[in-house]
Amino acid sequence: MKMENAAEEKIDIRSMTLDELTDFSVNTLGWQKYRAGQLYRWMHVRLAGSFDEMTELSKSMRAQLAQTCRLVSHKMVRRYVSKIDGTAKYLFGLDDGNVIESVLMRYRYGLSVCISSQVGCRMGCRFCASTIGGLVRNLTASEMLDEIYQIQKDVGQRVSNVVVMGTGEPFDNFDNVIRMIRILSGPDGLNISQRSITVSTCGIVPGIRDFADLGLQVTLAISLHASNDADRRRLMPVARRYSLTELLDACHYYQEKTGKRLSFEYSLVSGANDSEASARELAGLLKGFDCHVNLIPVNPVEETGMRQPQAQTVSRFKSVLEKNGINVTIRREMGRDISAACGQLRKKYMSSQLSVGED
Repeated sequence: MKMENAAEEKIDIRSMTLDELTDFSVNTLGWQKYRAGQLYRWMHVRLAGSFDEMTELSKSMRAQLAQTCRLVSHKMVRRYVSKIDGTAKYLFGLDDGNVIESVLMRYRYGLSVCISSQVGCRMGCRFCASTIGGLVRNLTASEMLDEIYQIQKDVGQRVSNVVVMGTGEPFDNFDNVIRMIRILSGPDGLNISQRSITVSTCGIVPGIRDFADLGLQVTLAISLHASNDADRRRLMPVARRYSLTELLDACHYYQEKTGKRLSFEYSLVSGANDSEASARELAGLLKGFDCHVNLIPVNPVEETGMRQPQAQTVSRFKSVLEKNGINVTIRREMGRDISAACGQLRKKYMSSQLSVGED
């Protein structure tokens, strides 16, 4: 339960499940069993930011916790709110000086939060700002949870949906992501339904199969982004390791094990993967899947040089899929005026900090 690269070797208590916390409270701290439930509720329901807030616990208990444990609580570095649609982008500071970003999106059905699973990313997708600078480290379960907790506290409203689709590849941090999901969806915490949680992967085939075997009710989103191996390898280095055949075989396995509909993400890049021929090829690939395709006109990122297709090109692509019986939508762009796309705000912040340091 210790934070990766932490300066202090204290126990990361917010990453514990209730069973683990109960065992720790009774057998290590010497507390009565019911105290573990109180502590757990303070961390995951009342969303306490410090041990001092936990007034049900005696001062000596709080002092004991402070001496042996650490309670992850992010510092808000920046918050930007879109004037267009109310989307909010958060930049959080971690205890080790790194920064991560999260997004709050407002929909008719409630609040949805998109969280990061890593500091940086090593997947190298050419159209994504998250991967610029590579992977720094994984986030712990508590660090992912606190992205949600801090946003919920900030807006004073319950979060209804969580999407693990921010910076990082969730299946490159598999164990921590699964631990986070179990705590988040547990009845003793925020109790967010697993059906309201989505995990997105760029196509880590062993992770998809392992995920299927867990029997979770979480929605799985596959970042496809191309209709053939050659185009996919140009856009996504992970495709050099796992072919589309291997990826789609794993997707079939997932559906056989879970019976759940898959979501396929497809970022449209002008001149790279947005032709009608690509659309027809994609329709052939997905024939027989119970799935939904999310078309995403790519967000321009200065370093990549990739451009968003024209609106009529996106519409033609969508029409081809629909004529072939594929359920498809064009993702509504949110927060363009606040750099809401994955990795953009963190990249700008890091660049500004570097410039200040050079002055």
